[in-house]
Amino acid sequence: MNRLLRAEYAFLQKPLNGWSRVLLLLGALLVAGSLYFPLWRLHLVAPQYEEGLEMTIHAYKIVGGNDGQDLKEINMLNHYIGMKTISEADFTEMQVMPFMLGLFILLSLRAAVFGYMGAVVDLFVLASYFGLFSIGAFYYRLHSYGHNLDPHAPMNVEPFTPLMFGTQKIANFTQSSFPEAGTYLLWGFMILLILALWISRKEPSPVSSSASR
Repeated sequence: MNRLLRAEYAFLQKPLNGWSRVLLLLGALLVAGSLYFPLWRLHLVAPQYEEGLEMTIHAYKIVGGNDGQDLKEINMLNHYIGMKTISEADFTEMQVMPFMLGLFILLSLRAAVFGYMGAVVDLFVLASYFGLFSIGAFYYRLHSYGHNLDPHAPMNVEPFTPLMFGTQKIANFTQSSFPEAGTYLLWGFMILLILALWISRKEPSPVSSSASR
């Protein structure tokens, strides 16, 4: 057990080489770029809306297509089936996400400067946890919107959960939901963290070096 703990401690103390530091700087740029692009896109098509209605979700806002008019149309349609109005105020994670993305940028820069494995591992674990939390919160939000329907609404539909990925039929609407550029940039950030760890995995540990003396 002690040997295992010593090996783990030695790994976390390994220094990062130059290439790993460059990857961390690139990762910070990807996270910063994700703030300027949508994370998710929802598209609705129906006979009366042949061109479709579109809504994009950003890290800190919800934007309707056609200069915001599409979101108004979507909420009007939702009213007929008893669904709650889609509002940024309900997405409390949007108040946290810009702060967390800023924190990831700072921690990436810190890891690049101080340059040791433990800092990258901590960042990867934190980013993974927040990513899973965000996806879970997003699914919960979709489930709540589709299941907490007003029974006295003009049109009654079976409770449903809008898809996070893919396409489905809801009444006479075809709903498509897919990740957008912002999400791909964040996935790229996670891949760069893994690559930074992999590239520096064979660097000598100062702990093992001092022990060998």
